[in-house]
Amino acid sequence: MKTCLVVDDSRVIRAVARHILEDLGFAVAEAGDGADALNFCRVAMPEAILLDWHMPVMSGPEFLRRLRLEPGGESPRVVFCSAETEIDRIREALEAGADEFIIKPFDARIVMGKFAAAGIA
Repeated sequence: MKTCLVVDDSRVIRAVARHILEDLGFAVAEAGDGADALNFCRVAMPEAILLDWHMPVMSGPEFLRRLRLEPGGESPRVVFCSAETEIDRIREALEAGADEFIIKPFDARIVMGKFAAAGIA
């Protein structure tokens, strides 16, 4: 079973994402910020990461840049999930190493489509 790490400072978003991802057949782990997510990845690299932009301690883009430098950090498929809608922000996420980008709010159909486009569902 593939593991997806959901990284978001909102418990509600993590719970909604968990429900959707478990229905898609993923084992789900959660982190409330980029620092916790990076620590998780250093112990057990997931196959997929659903990543928020604005979080305390370490932002999504900062986490992603650091992740890609970690041993094995190039392998997870990363889908940003953010309320950011400006094209420059989406470009920044993709340049930092994201595979896809979801604009909040989202539903199961959107997550499934973006994960499929990223090659992980």
